[in-house]
Amino acid sequence: MNQLAEDLHQTVLLTEAVDALDITGERADGVYLDGTFGRGGHSRLILERLGAKGRLIAFDRDPAAIDAAQAVKDDRFEIVHGSFASLEKVLDAKGVKFIDGILLDLGISSPQVDDPSRGFSFKHDGPLDMRMDPTSGMSVREWLSTETEEKIAEVIRRYGEERFAVQIAKEIVACRAKGAIHSTRQLAEIVARAVKTREKGKDPATRTFQSFRLYVNGELEELEIALDQAWERLAVDGRMAIISFHSLEDRIVKQFMVGHSQVEKPDRRVPVRDCDLPKPMMKILARIKPSEKEVVANPRARSAILRVAKRIAPEGGVQ
Repeated sequence: MNQLAEDLHQTVLLTEAVDALDITGERADGVYLDGTFGRGGHSRLILERLGAKGRLIAFDRDPAAIDAAQAVKDDRFEIVHGSFASLEKVLDAKGVKFIDGILLDLGISSPQVDDPSRGFSFKHDGPLDMRMDPTSGMSVREWLSTETEEKIAEVIRRYGEERFAVQIAKEIVACRAKGAIHSTRQLAEIVARAVKTREKGKDPATRTFQSFRLYVNGELEELEIALDQAWERLAVDGRMAIISFHSLEDRIVKQFMVGHSQVEKPDRRVPVRDCDLPKPMMKILARIKPSEKEVVANPRARSAILRVAKRIAPEGGVQ
């Protein structure tokens, strides 16, 4: 990873996301999680807001992010090399029962995209890897070398919402029979041959690369696990601030928040007083998009959506 790309990394919705955690008053001495440390933009601002007794636990799967975290010299901070889906296990090991806030900045960071050796982007030729943690799991190259055409098509359709999934899968398998597909440029060229129409302003390989990255890293599944675990550990008035960059992630976050902010109503034929109905335990606070100024300064922020919610005390008592 070249240093210039590291230096140019811009944290999306930095102030908005940290403001959403409401690290003020007594809450400044609470426990917070940054599930996606990246290069530490959100974590550093959280630490600025924390009180002397506050605590920040950050997670990241990327060894490069773990290395970057070593520069944070603060006794209130600790970094965990692993997925945010392990937060419950980590909190148990550290003796933490409840948290006061969690921030997730989903997807991949600019340093990951701009490093050809990681294989995330078709804009740079590099090994076909795409793993968040290149020290574990199966790379896209390894997966494509043995997977069936039907499964490849299913992944492209489900995780990339690509209407040419079948054609792309057929082309991949046909090319694989002639030799290993080992580079990002090879894969991008294969997809370009299979996709006969073009979306304006979008490379034909975009959806396929997205689908393979999401699949080999289990990103959507881990998001669902992490949301459930965070909800169980979120203290009353605790906040969730989650930034997503494409529709599949945002749909999961939105459905989760809506589902917990509503209660199932009984059959209208059953007489029940309103006061006897269960009360929701989550309140949705905001849906925030980057400003025009931020998008101009950082075009990668264009598709970002920040959703914010907080836990409400159950009626008649406290957690």
